[in-house]
Amino acid sequence: MSTRVLGKSVPKKDAATKVRGSRKFPQDFDMDGQLHAKVVWSEYAHARVLKIDTSQAEALPGVVKVITAGDVPVNEYGIIIPDQPVLVGERDKVRGLGDRIAIVVAESEKVAEEARRLVQVEYEPLSVVSDPREAMKPDAPLVHDELGDSNVFRHIKIRKGDWEKGFAEADVVVESYYATPYVEHVYMQPDAGIGYIDDQDRVTVISSAQWPDHDLRQIAPMLDLPQEQIREIVPAIGGAFGGREDMHVQHLLALCAYCVRRPVKMVFDRSEVMITTGKRHPWYVKYRTGATNDGKFTAVEIEIICESGGYASTSVPVIEAGTSFCAGPYVVPNAKVDAYAVYTNNAVTMAMRGFGTTQAAFIYEMQMSKLAEALDMDPVELRMKNLFRDGSIGLTGHAMPQGVGIRETLREAAVAAGWREEQGHWIRPDLGPASAPHKRRGIAVACGLKNVGYSFGSDDRSTVGVELALDYSGEIERVTVLSGACDVGMGVQTVLAQMAAEALGVRYNQVRVSMVDTAKVPDSGSCSASRMVWISGNALLGACQEALGKRDEILTAETGETLVRAEHQFRGLSVRETTPYDPETGMSVPHFSYGYATQIALVEVDTETGETEILKFWAAQDVGKAVHPEMVRGQSAGGVHMGVGYALTEEYIQQEGMAKTTHLSDYYIPTVMDMPREFFSITVEVPDPTGPFGAKGVGEMTTLPTAPAIISAIHDAVGVWIDEFPATAERVWWAMRRRALRE
Repeated sequence: MSTRVLGKSVPKKDAATKVRGSRKFPQDFDMDGQLHAKVVWSEYAHARVLKIDTSQAEALPGVVKVITAGDVPVNEYGIIIPDQPVLVGERDKVRGLGDRIAIVVAESEKVAEEARRLVQVEYEPLSVVSDPREAMKPDAPLVHDELGDSNVFRHIKIRKGDWEKGFAEADVVVESYYATPYVEHVYMQPDAGIGYIDDQDRVTVISSAQWPDHDLRQIAPMLDLPQEQIREIVPAIGGAFGGREDMHVQHLLALCAYCVRRPVKMVFDRSEVMITTGKRHPWYVKYRTGATNDGKFTAVEIEIICESGGYASTSVPVIEAGTSFCAGPYVVPNAKVDAYAVYTNNAVTMAMRGFGTTQAAFIYEMQMSKLAEALDMDPVELRMKNLFRDGSIGLTGHAMPQGVGIRETLREAAVAAGWREEQGHWIRPDLGPASAPHKRRGIAVACGLKNVGYSFGSDDRSTVGVELALDYSGEIERVTVLSGACDVGMGVQTVLAQMAAEALGVRYNQVRVSMVDTAKVPDSGSCSASRMVWISGNALLGACQEALGKRDEILTAETGETLVRAEHQFRGLSVRETTPYDPETGMSVPHFSYGYATQIALVEVDTETGETEILKFWAAQDVGKAVHPEMVRGQSAGGVHMGVGYALTEEYIQQEGMAKTTHLSDYYIPTVMDMPREFFSITVEVPDPTGPFGAKGVGEMTTLPTAPAIISAIHDAVGVWIDEFPATAERVWWAMRRRALRE
């Protein structure tokens, strides 16, 4: 029987238990004698806390403890910069609605809920900084006055070539101003978990996470304990999309267990998730592009203002990554870029699918669509003239590594959508008649690329172990993969099992993947940066090779051992060196590896209502090697679904730092009725020589081109550019109305 499983759509490892309902998510765990905890949240976006009175809450029967700042051994944390208090104490400041004043721990959830309303907090309101453009001004109120005299905490400069000469040589210059929205992750499972002290006296948390070992590195100093005294267990995860990179409940549960020495359960309701957890970064962008009449870029000038909210979270690496891609997958000889990360009192912004490259893809692909119109050139043809190839020099002066597949994705998508190439020119398809006299059809294309793995000199690494159980003859009977890779729904456990089966020459059903428990599995890094297949896959292949070597030694020595263990660490720097931005020029080798995508949208716009319907959608993604083809298609459809919401409906609204989108019913995620009537997923395989079996990442790339493809298609249909999106029916209608008045 053949054992080959690579490239086959085998059953997902967790599918059966999820379908049966037997697989536990964090909120499903209960323990004997457990308590319940509720958070007392800030009532203000910016204020000084003058007094906290917990006496009424503590007097309520059933309340065990009200935890305040004085109970936190070291009251600071942060995923990159430790600028966040765990709990805000008296005389300290709240900087947003996600700040916590206290945690009420009680015998029941009902009592905890009642008690948190009894905690009395006296505030001194402060001036709110709600617009990052205003926050950059010298006289703006400071969000973090203790950190310096500016709300700007990261400025990236890129200076490549002679941009002034480049614009002087341009025949066409396109200038635009873009604004991207705040966006909520909307993972299905609210933040929840349970904290307790285990049988080895370790502070233990069961929770959803994307990098549990990094959670330990934040929790341990917060509790002033050795990291070995902290443990995190990650069961099934109900979605993440970057939203679980930061800690929302993990550190709070650890603190509760540390303080009361009993199991403590905490479950956020959906309103708490909406108001207090992190969102996608809004960008405000000035963009100028110059090109010759034959469609060749001469220069770009870009200013990006990235809003962070009250704390830094992952804003620094987000703006670093996004800036590195702000000119797209195109050869640009001259560039001037300034990018800023800015504190405000709005909701904290953090990692979300694309990690800055989603915003970047919108701005550079909208520029490409506008440039194609200005040059009267087919948009596919314009892109083909400028797209990267192997060895092309990117924005930061680096050579693109082997495996550039962007041209292949564009060609595959364009041909599938009806474009044809004649004598070196691309000709768009006939769109056919609209479904009604008051409707108009449009079609547009967008490309995108993203890094695989951490960047800018980060020592990205993953450690994976394998255990081989041998039978009496030395044949492999069973394989266990030991990995800290959290499966947030994308199927990393399945893919690791497939790669292990392929590398070891066993059947897929002989391989199991361990549950993530920091006390039992090695640190495989974060489930982010579309990195798991590439970096953990490489670590796994190394572990499999070492395990086979040990098995051969055992068989040669005839020791009779039946269990072989091996562990291997893979480092991204071992295959390609990356470097930080040069502080003055921005020149760098930013990323290890890349994934690529192209998407095409055919839409129909109702000129009477402004409503947009997506008739057909083509999504081509270069994955290097499709380890599990059906999961690639699933990622493609899921990524496009998220991109449809980004383009047309989703917007998290705030006013002077106060959330106006407070319930899920206020936030319009697309339903199945909003998805394209016809959807075509196209898998392209241009191998990455550094990837396991040639594989790259795919999870985030599938969202990047969606919004610019749809919004450019709206322009193709009705002649209006929507540069501040989502392109809601109202926004599109008003844009058509203003255009009609101008004409």
